[in-house]
Amino acid sequence: MLLFQKRFHAGLVDGSIRLTFRRWEKPHVRPGGRYRCHPIGVLEVDRVERVPVQAITEEEARAAGFSSRDDLLKFMSEGPAGPVAPDMEVWRVALHHAGDGDRVEIALDDHLSPEDVEALARRLERLGAWTIPTLRLIGRRPRIAASRLAASRRTSSAAKPNNSAAAAFHTRMSPAGPATITASAACSTISRG
Repeated sequence: MLLFQKRFHAGLVDGSIRLTFRRWEKPHVRPGGRYRCHPIGVLEVDRVERVPVQAITEEEARAAGFSSRDDLLKFMSEGPAGPVAPDMEVWRVALHHAGDGDRVEIALDDHLSPEDVEALARRLERLGAWTIPTLRLIGRRPRIAASRLAASRRTSSAAKPNNSAAAAFHTRMSPAGPATITASAACSTISRG
């Protein structure tokens, strides 16, 4: 994940922002890597280089979303690491917006064939008994941060593991009864496994 302040989001999406400078000890991204940037989608890294602060140009500062090099250096100095010095090295990351995300299309697809359900059930079974209670919790509390869901699960006795995740999945996805687990939640969870 790459974090950017909200004021940079529009420029990242429209391509006017195509650089960022980071004061990492070591690189946290790699060329070709795709990183989620909530809420705008995915950013793909093109290049990662260590550069001295004194080598940063006005043009690069504008490509990073700042009106001038001085504004960029002021912004970088306001962080927890303190002021930047001219001889200090930082990471210059070239990147571009790469769409809404790799899994958006599959996550939105809620038309599952019996074969799809069977494949998902087998995958859930391999992942372990925690999957069905977790998917139920997500279904009951959509759009809740994972940390909050995990905390509520630890304090709730309602989410007890089943003996057979696949059997529970078949039961919930059965056309005979209401599905409490959405296909998008199942696909999103399964694709991480």
